[in-house]
Order: sequence, then C-alpha cells, then structure tokens
Amino acid sequence: MTDDDIFAGLDEEEDDDLDSVIELTDDDGNAVRFEFLDLVEYEGAEYAVLLPVDEDEDADTVVILQVETVDEDTEAYNSVEDDSILDAVFEIFKERFKDEFNFAD
Repeated sequence: MTDDDIFAGLDEEEDDDLDSVIELTDDDGNAVRFEFLDLVEYEGAEYAVLLPVDEDEDADTVVILQVETVDEDTEAYNSVEDDSILDAVFEIFKERFKDEFNFAD
C-alpha cells in the first residue's frame, strides 16, 4: 500500500472461513483482499485492523488504516504515518484479542 488514500473497491463479502473480507484497490489499481479483524476508535478517529488474505502477502502482519467516510456509500482507507498512533491502535487491538491470537512481543 502506498501513502496515498486507498478506497474500497467492492462491497464486503461473507466467507465461511473468514468473518469478513474486504477488497481494496491500491494506487496502482491492484485489488488486494483483507480479512477485516477489528475497528478501533482512538482519539476521535476510526482505524481498521486488517489481515492480508492473498497468498503472496505476509500472514503474520496486520495493516492498520484510518477509516474516513467520503459520502453515504463510500469509505476511504488511508495510510497512517504516525508510528505512535499505529502503536496505540495495535495495543488496543492486542488487548481485545489476547485470548484469540498469539502475539509475538
């Protein structure tokens, strides 16, 4: 993903193995599928915690993107540049899911 905005390309779809899969389009026009793990509110903003589901992506790495409403039907998923925000959001996520995932420290 690049530093620019990333927009939802397709509607969410349900999958038997995944709770929720979303497909985003990166700046190069490539479709990238993610499992939507959590929505974290932090300092008045919402952040999506996503897990890449494509085979060529690193399965041990989550992606955190800021969610912004563009209009009634569209959300933008923006890269987060501030490491302190990324760390804080990830800590909230880890606390919520400490019993479901093994987090490496």
